[in-house]
Amino acid sequence: MDLNTITEVVRRPSARPGADWREGDAWLAGGTWLFSVEQPDLRRLVDLTALPWDPLVPGDVGLEIGATCTIRDLHAFVPPDDWTAGALLATSCEAFLSSFKVWNAATVGGNICMSLPAGPMITLTVALEARYELWAPDGSVRTVDALDFVTGNNRNILAPGEVLRRIDIPAHALRRRHAHRRFTLTHLGRSTVFLIGTHTPGTSDLLLTVTAGTTRPVRFAFETMPDAHTLRQSIDAVPADVWFADPNGTPDHRRHLTQHFAEEIRRELIAGDPA
Repeated sequence: MDLNTITEVVRRPSARPGADWREGDAWLAGGTWLFSVEQPDLRRLVDLTALPWDPLVPGDVGLEIGATCTIRDLHAFVPPDDWTAGALLATSCEAFLSSFKVWNAATVGGNICMSLPAGPMITLTVALEARYELWAPDGSVRTVDALDFVTGNNRNILAPGEVLRRIDIPAHALRRRHAHRRFTLTHLGRSTVFLIGTHTPGTSDLLLTVTAGTTRPVRFAFETMPDAHTLRQSIDAVPADVWFADPNGTPDHRRHLTQHFAEEIRRELIAGDPA
């Protein structure tokens, strides 16, 4: 879609973008959402793709993902053999409702900052205990837990002019065992619910992340594997206004699916744990 209110595009922003941020600006990365609907309040686009941010930097401490890393590049990444949860990178990329154009242009950071319930990069990074590095217009930097970033449907904690610079996934999370469940109304449709459970080998813990069915990510942390009743009670305790409603499902439907799939994940992780 043509954005006929745009009067300027900053093709080569400064290394610390945001210093001259003003009302009517928008960050441009993949632009797959930005160019899909009218943007009457925008006057200027600041193109982040020209910045020399490495898309993927694996290391001993984990995986650093640049905010402008494309979904295509993340999907193509081959994680080290000992990153047993590394398979979730490709799994989450495949949870996109997208054409090949979106697949090649959409960015990890853009999907997170859109902060939609069905954003699979949100599911991935919350489940793998990631932290986000945010750059403010005044040059300051803050780091936040991925779980705390999205606050509701299309809402997050970003201040005006603040930009997501990178996502850091710790190595210990990438070495956890995992199971996931996802439900859609159609084969390639938007997620109605998307759950990921992870478990540390040699322990009885469980980290269960619930998204798509809720307006913000919900993560349950158990030091010991819960029984079915305890897990169900934890899900039942999620406030009613957190469950999401749209044409893909009612809150009651999404709660039911979450309870069903959470129990499947619990049993799968128990069954796969060495005695």
